[in-house]
Amino acid sequence: MEKVETFWKWFVDHNEQLIALGDLDDKGRDELLNALQYQLTKYCDGLGYELGDPTADGRTLTFTAEGDTDLFRYVVELVDNAPDLDWWQFTAFKQPLGTDLRVRFDRMLFETKKMYFQQLECEEEPEMLGLRIAVEGGERQDEDFQVGVYVTLEALLGEFDCATLIGYMETVPLPAEPFKAGFQPLDDLPQFADWFKRKRDE
Repeated sequence: MEKVETFWKWFVDHNEQLIALGDLDDKGRDELLNALQYQLTKYCDGLGYELGDPTADGRTLTFTAEGDTDLFRYVVELVDNAPDLDWWQFTAFKQPLGTDLRVRFDRMLFETKKMYFQQLECEEEPEMLGLRIAVEGGERQDEDFQVGVYVTLEALLGEFDCATLIGYMETVPLPAEPFKAGFQPLDDLPQFADWFKRKRDE
């Protein structure tokens, strides 16, 4: 708890600077954001953050464990103990971004409307969801491509569901007729994941 209090004390002390982030020059902005990451790492190594754009209602600061379920409790602890500050909304885990997404990762573009999925059985973890993703370039097995597909799934489902539901994922080339090959549109995955959770928890 002491580390949580130390982080939030630093944040409160630098609250006004963070609010005025857009008024800083590049050097000042980078230094402040690096300091925020440094304080977050001091609290728990492996956590990161995403700073939303300012709106009329304020700004969202999202804390992420980058999908590492071993660190999820630290994200929850941090947000549960967040101070009540005007203009700030603190959120645990990356949230779903909707459907019909265009996700860029390492110079690659993934468009969910051009991707499809099939459910696979997870023999070792039957309570988890296995997925076969049909995507252009799906024959690629290099790590960057696989991570890009996972990041796309995370954008659809959100960090928590993606990490706690998906036990296995593989990619295959996009078939000429995905529906005849037994695939569903990837944009239907959030609805399917909700059904899977309900079925699993019965």
